Amino acid sequence: MSATIPKTLVLVDGSSFLYRAFHALPPLTNSKGQPTGAVLGVANMLRKLVATHATRHIGVVFDAPGKTFRDQLFEHYKAHRPPMPDELRVQIEPLRAIIRALGLPLLVEHGVEADDVIGTLATQAAGLGYRVVISTGDKDMAQLVCDRVTLENTLFDKTLDRAGVIEKFGVPPECIVDYLALVGDSADNIPGVDKVGPKTAAKWLRQYGSLDALIENAAAISGKVGENLRAALDKIPLSRQLATLRCDVPLELGPDDLVCAEPDRAALRGLLVELEFGSWLKQLDAAGDAPLPEAKPQAPRIEARYETVLTLADLDIWLDRLQQAELFAFDTETTSLDYMRAEIVGLSFAVQPGHAAYVPLAHNYPGVPDQLDRAAVLARFKPLLEDPHRAKLGQNLKYDANVLVNHGIALAGIRHDTMLQSYVLDSTASRHDMDSLALHYLQYHTLGYEDVAGKGAKQIPFEQVGIEEATRYAAEDADITLRLHQHLWPLVEAKDRLRGLYDSVEIPLVPVLSRIERTGVLVDVFKLGEQSRELERRLAEIEREAHVVAGQPFNLGSPKQIQAILYDKQNLPVFKKTPKGQPSTDESVLADLADKGYELPRLILDHRSVAKLKSTYTDKLPQMIDPSTGRVHTSYHQAVAATGRLSSSDPNLQNIPVRTEAGRRIRQAFVAPDGYRMVAADYSQIELRIMAHFSGDPNLCAAFADNADVHRHTAAEVFGVAPDQVTPDQRRSAKAINFGLIYGMSAFGLAQQLGIERGLAQAYIDAYFRRYPGVKAFMDQTRESAKANGYVETLFGRRLYIPEIDSRNAQRRQYAERTAINAPMQGTAADIIKRAMIAVDGWIQGQPEPGAVKMIMQVHDELVFEVREDLVARTRAEIRVLMCAAAELAVPLLVEVGVGGNWDEAH
Repeated sequence: MSATIPKTLVLVDGSSFLYRAFHALPPLTNSKGQPTGAVLGVANMLRKLVATHATRHIGVVFDAPGKTFRDQLFEHYKAHRPPMPDELRVQIEPLRAIIRALGLPLLVEHGVEADDVIGTLATQAAGLGYRVVISTGDKDMAQLVCDRVTLENTLFDKTLDRAGVIEKFGVPPECIVDYLALVGDSADNIPGVDKVGPKTAAKWLRQYGSLDALIENAAAISGKVGENLRAALDKIPLSRQLATLRCDVPLELGPDDLVCAEPDRAALRGLLVELEFGSWLKQLDAAGDAPLPEAKPQAPRIEARYETVLTLADLDIWLDRLQQAELFAFDTETTSLDYMRAEIVGLSFAVQPGHAAYVPLAHNYPGVPDQLDRAAVLARFKPLLEDPHRAKLGQNLKYDANVLVNHGIALAGIRHDTMLQSYVLDSTASRHDMDSLALHYLQYHTLGYEDVAGKGAKQIPFEQVGIEEATRYAAEDADITLRLHQHLWPLVEAKDRLRGLYDSVEIPLVPVLSRIERTGVLVDVFKLGEQSRELERRLAEIEREAHVVAGQPFNLGSPKQIQAILYDKQNLPVFKKTPKGQPSTDESVLADLADKGYELPRLILDHRSVAKLKSTYTDKLPQMIDPSTGRVHTSYHQAVAATGRLSSSDPNLQNIPVRTEAGRRIRQAFVAPDGYRMVAADYSQIELRIMAHFSGDPNLCAAFADNADVHRHTAAEVFGVAPDQVTPDQRRSAKAINFGLIYGMSAFGLAQQLGIERGLAQAYIDAYFRRYPGVKAFMDQTRESAKANGYVETLFGRRLYIPEIDSRNAQRRQYAERTAINAPMQGTAADIIKRAMIAVDGWIQGQPEPGAVKMIMQVHDELVFEVREDLVARTRAEIRVLMCAAAELAVPLLVEVGVGGNWDEAH
């Protein structure tokens, strides 16, 4: 099985459903005269929605009675709306009872609208990697649409993605709030601009890019409509505030908590009897234990034949098929997603589309059929799976390779991985899991894990899933992986550079990462304990200091109390407000205040930083030590970062701070075992060197060729002084310019970073480009190329798509332009270190003494090794040679290699 089960969250605008059902459907009452039409209408819409979406993550959100923060902002908000009809009001509680009986999570939050709750959950879920579907008829929700969030109107069977929003409103999702502020809303009594309708609003926003830009050019708008715009300038901010959905509502339940429970059949039946929903009652009684007979995925199913292998004779037939096949797909079903502890429950295989088999090996439940002996079957498969000449295909095969090691099998012959094929084709796509790929490329809804194992607290382990259901699920995985390969591989193969990247970097990296993960890294539990106690003491010190500066004790974790201290008591300037109109206390605001010299915001930021280090690393790392190895084993992800860089989780090694003392102390807890040393090899200024290569600027290339201090060299060029006359402040400024321009930093950003006037920052940048004209030419050319092609490329042909390079929204377009400049550098750096890992791993595998040299971590531009003490000098030299040879650039690659007893000492 894949190491990640993809999730979709469906958020239902219950209030919208209720009004639509009430007004769209004929009135219905039971024999007691009780209105029931809206209840039945909404219930049927919910049943259809559950049937359409193969997910158990659903939330139904209703407006709460009473006023909201918008009523406080504008006393006439929704003042024109008539009161809810009594015949509708009396249906609310029966409807909610039906929803609860169906097991659907129900949310009602006071002080905000259902739209704000949905906005908050959608934003949180998208950040967690969910695909979010909002079922609503409310146009305000269009502002939430993005690559992971779509709207669905069940009444008209329409879906709105980004393109759909543009087609419907004439503006993209990021302009919807501005659009609504101009058009207004008569239903909500949002003022808007008099006589400005949808067409005019859309035309203005397309022309000027944003409402702020339109306001700046209001004087240029001619005619009566221009007069109306200028007359409304004082009320437009209020209209925009009223139209903006809150996405930060404090909620007790998050996206992961919105899981459908088992329906309460008894309660549901009682409600159906009381409301006299006869047809549904008949369905319920006929369906036995399935209260939602319609609520099954209505997915298109391709004709397929899936076999369960329970005898040696059938196993031999399939072994022969696999041995004869040029390529076969396979997948493992396991007891856990933790690859270090997972055991195999069964194997599935496919050699041709539509024909697959599942070999159950460790299912365990009352009445389970006899299965083949797991050890005996794996022994028969071992030669095939370890044969490097037998080509294998899978989806995230690194996970399967790791699990097979637990059973003494070293998987070889990894030829294709559909996850990596998708990633190489388009790394900016948000999901590369099998279910999403099947839906996107094959229009096929796969059987979900929860469909066979259940959900929530009642979910059973896979070994308890019935073998018949397990066969459908597991064989389908192998079958669909094969079908995806047949669709994706021709697309990769058709582009020579992408195929080269796939064949020479991504696929060979899979076994390398597997070895690193399984080796793990040793951590000193006692040192972490000491550090945790030190951080606890530091938190207490910061808290005491903060209380002194505040003049009173307060909770540093309470935004409300922080807000009262900073703004009500200390009268600090307000840089930003929350959607409720309150002064913000988020991190960016505190950082701005700290930069202005205010002490308390700095202390609060320090407190948050230390608390995060403690909870994420010093407290958590000891809990993550594998009991069988005594080491921490991270998971590296190849198909996450758009630039091609690796990411890691459990633990996330990439986020350990480098420049802070606390971060360095955490690295001291990553140690070498007795008789070994840690060796850390880090590419020096690799992105600047890649910039020199791409730009070909002779001045910049000369600095690297001469092995000069490039920041001192830049300072000398920009400030017009001799290199030996460069001051520390000038070198610091030059360093900010060097790295800032790689990331597309503007004069405004540079001014903020250096604490200087914007004009002076612009003068520095202008001087830089005069001395390095090749860099300026490269940046201009890259922007134009991105606009022409929609993507940029790394040195090795990785395509990095820039979807918003032509955005009408100035902010998004400028961000896309900065990304276009930086992406080739970051992407090429990622490709280089991957090539280096493959080369160094090849050398390690060729050493006569296994285990004497181990690659144990990859973090940013750094590789970390465990090396036996007597081999350190030779290994250090070999690693430097191999890493320097990972790419041929116009300037030398420099690798700094350190040695120590722990990770920090090795720097």
